[in-house]
Amino acid sequence: MSSMKKTNFTPLAKRIKQWGRELGFHKVGISDTDLSRDEIHLKHWLEQGRHGEMGYMSRHGTKRSRPAELLPGTIRIISVRMNYLPPGGRDPDEVLQSTQQAYVSRYALGRDYHKLMRKRLQRLADKIQKISGPFGYRAFVDSAPVLEKAIAAKAGLGWIGKHTSLLSKQAGSWFFLGELYTDLPLPIDVPVSEHCGDCRNCIEVCPTQAITAPYQLDARRCISYLTIELRTAIPLEFRSLIGNRIFGCDDCQLVCPWNRFAKVAELDDFKIRHGLDAALLVDHFQWRREEFLSNTEGSAIRRIGYHGWLRNIAVALGNAPSSEEVLTALKQRKNYPSELVRDHVHWALAQHRAAKHHSRTAS
Repeated sequence: MSSMKKTNFTPLAKRIKQWGRELGFHKVGISDTDLSRDEIHLKHWLEQGRHGEMGYMSRHGTKRSRPAELLPGTIRIISVRMNYLPPGGRDPDEVLQSTQQAYVSRYALGRDYHKLMRKRLQRLADKIQKISGPFGYRAFVDSAPVLEKAIAAKAGLGWIGKHTSLLSKQAGSWFFLGELYTDLPLPIDVPVSEHCGDCRNCIEVCPTQAITAPYQLDARRCISYLTIELRTAIPLEFRSLIGNRIFGCDDCQLVCPWNRFAKVAELDDFKIRHGLDAALLVDHFQWRREEFLSNTEGSAIRRIGYHGWLRNIAVALGNAPSSEEVLTALKQRKNYPSELVRDHVHWALAQHRAAKHHSRTAS
């Protein structure tokens, strides 16, 4: 435990929220560490194998749902959210309907958020320490076994919607989450009530039916999982359903009524980089490894690696209408050294051959 000064924690909690806003966080809340209900849900989800190849979800035992096991002494969690929806750019629905453009999830259009938010959480901790004296804490931004959505919901930042993402009446769902685990006995906030009602938009729009029931997500079917987390071949049954989505999927957020109230990002870091909001599939597919590394520097996209990038675009090109440009691009990668890339290129070419055959027989 920390060696704290004699501190009145109620006014400190108010100051923490004020400092958080000054640091660019749009909402700050405080929760306790009782995640027992969420632990039951997580255990059931893992037992069903719905985490797919995300072995890290089960690797840490109960540390994910018992914060004090991850950081001994933790009794409170300061939860923050930050808007990331980039200002301007092409309309997401227009890009999804395009036959030539690539769709990249809105969160990955700008600079990677992990370091940015973690630095600001550290600055928040520094401010707290000046009042409380040395205290035990650790900042997390999607970087450790943390049930961030469950914690944010307990801290009053929103409720977990039917698509299993956090929702806010004031801000929709286009925001990042971060946490500061602490041993300070701060007063806790009250969770907000749910406001999904009878809406099923997110369930009905999901291209791969990954939302198997309200509040139930099978990650193995989710396009975000298939294009980002999965490092092996994308199952055949999902390839044609992926469309032109080459990194992530926002469909469930795009149709959510609460995102009418979403706020655009205020930080320049989240502005669109390299025209990724509406770049051409063929252009992306022709990036050399050096170009990929250069154009994804400081970006969340970097984590899928060059071969994952080519794999995803090959699928999108297989779903695009046949053209000389598309076929030429695919044939140039036909003998690519990576078996993973070759497999998806050959599938894409087979799609175009099948479409050509169908067109001939139909006429």
